[in-house]
Amino acid sequence: MTELLEQAIAQLRKLAPIDQDAIAARFLAEIEDEQHWNRQFEATTEDQWTQIAAMVRQEISRGEINPLSEIFPVCSDQ
Repeated sequence: MTELLEQAIAQLRKLAPIDQDAIAARFLAEIEDEQHWNRQFEATTEDQWTQIAAMVRQEISRGEINPLSEIFPVCSDQ
């Protein structure tokens, strides 16, 4: 177990049981989601990656893609 996770668990132990359970439920859901995506990525074939890349290139050429700077604007204070 990492030091950061041990710190988080130490803080969780200080919370009321209902709060511990609420956070534990979120952790478990996050772990399940991560495992799902890992299985999805592992099951993706090279042909599927090639098709995805081709689709993205087509969307870019049609102007259907927004630059990341429009989605996540850079803060001026950084």
